[in-house]
Amino acid sequence: MFEFGKKILESQPFSVLLGTELEVFEAGTANLSLVVREELKQQHGFVHGGVVSYLADNALTYAGGSVLGDSVTSEFKINYLRPAIGDKLVAKASVLSSGSNQAVCQCNVVAIRGDGERMVAVAQGTITKVEQKL
Repeated sequence: MFEFGKKILESQPFSVLLGTELEVFEAGTANLSLVVREELKQQHGFVHGGVVSYLADNALTYAGGSVLGDSVTSEFKINYLRPAIGDKLVAKASVLSSGSNQAVCQCNVVAIRGDGERMVAVAQGTITKVEQKL
């Protein structure tokens, strides 16, 4: 399952551009990470909210996809808790509930730096199985 997940990530041009890595991909859970670079920051020096949102969205879809198969995000909500300051971001997503066609998932995004890790955002979303190629 993990190798399949890596191939999916490698087929996503935006994920490749950002340098996203798959750390965990198991039934009901997925962790994606991203090394923080200057190009990903906004004018105050922390990671841009769009990057944090992307990471949460993709992790949610990976978690949902781990139980549904080929999937897309139907909707998601994110709460930014504090500035994303650190050397690496990790989005840790898990399935809360799933059926045959959709899953509701949650995600915690943490920033990792020398003094440990701090949660910077939380997200929840609905992931929907793709029945056919779009």
